Amino acid sequence: MTNKELLLIPGPTPVTDDIYDALASETMGHTDPRFAAIYKRAIDNTKKLFNTDGEVYIVAGSGTLAMEMALLNTVAVGEKLLVLSNGYFGDRFIKLGQAFGIEVDVLQAEWGKHVDPALVEEKLANSNYAAVTITHADTSTGVAANLDVLIPLVKRYGALSIVDGVCATAALEEDLSKEYGDQKGATIDVVLTGSQKAIGVPPGLAIVAFGKNALDKRQQIGRIPAYYADIKNWRSVMDQPTNYFATPAVNLIYAYDVALEKVLKESMPVRIERHTKYGKAVRAALSTYGMKPLASEDIAAPTLSCILYPEGVDDAAFRKALADKGVIVAGSLAHLAGKAFRIGHMGNTTTEMLEEAIVKIGETLKELGLEVNTEAAVERLKEELAININA
Repeated sequence: MTNKELLLIPGPTPVTDDIYDALASETMGHTDPRFAAIYKRAIDNTKKLFNTDGEVYIVAGSGTLAMEMALLNTVAVGEKLLVLSNGYFGDRFIKLGQAFGIEVDVLQAEWGKHVDPALVEEKLANSNYAAVTITHADTSTGVAANLDVLIPLVKRYGALSIVDGVCATAALEEDLSKEYGDQKGATIDVVLTGSQKAIGVPPGLAIVAFGKNALDKRQQIGRIPAYYADIKNWRSVMDQPTNYFATPAVNLIYAYDVALEKVLKESMPVRIERHTKYGKAVRAALSTYGMKPLASEDIAAPTLSCILYPEGVDDAAFRKALADKGVIVAGSLAHLAGKAFRIGHMGNTTTEMLEEAIVKIGETLKELGLEVNTEAAVERLKEELAININA
């Protein structure tokens, strides 16, 4: 299948032919041993992705379901949760917690900025939190959290660390066996994600990984206000996929299995470097058009960028004209709506796709009356892509 449009929103992201082919394969019964073997391989490879010997869950649902699963299985009704929010999707944990009787405190950064670690430590020192949520890369702002700073802080005060990796997994390091900040015991306890961003599969899978501390907490809690989202109900299926609890998304599991094989073959160190280059290159190229990223380069996510318009650009007109050329970008959210757009550069995205996008963005800006140098922008993109970031 040939993609007719260049989908550069923060998710879903471009899907490759081999993943489409897997998705279009003949549907097997969900307890068929042949399907169970594929499901089991996907489960085992998810453990490799997160470098964990804990438990992982792959179920039909969106990233929001993954957030709910992460929260309800680690924080009991009446316990306290600290939400560290770098934008719209960090804020979502507030409503999730409140919906289930969890007491929620929040530290909200100015959009485009980090939450101040000093304020985090002050909160942790003055209250007893069961867990702290960290949005690894916020899809609304393009800000990436610094896990080497935040995870040690969280663990120092005895809380569980819950990392929202929806827009980071398979592009940024999320290692459940690593001690972050070189601090003993400073590990990620839970990572949650979805299938449709850097993993590069169509939407529809909720994926959650739990480390030992989180699993111990699930045992301590006992009954939780959930059924579908209760990992205890899914445990026998993850151990032996011929078992049944609820029907898995069979064809999406096919696609996810192929995508994970691609991720692991490329390797996480290579993917991290590639995504870092992509992000820097796109932001540098767009800067030649007078387009400024919301997040400064030292905290910008490698997976997507929120780009502020130069004076005189109408958001709707820009995105429509660009879409007419076959390049799809996303509008911005909340108070930035109409003032910025968001562009994804993750997963199966290629350098050729990025170059095409930069050219067509330049052409669109010219049509809207701006004087821009498309050749200079492409040259800047190529310069950044050629840089060895590990040098």
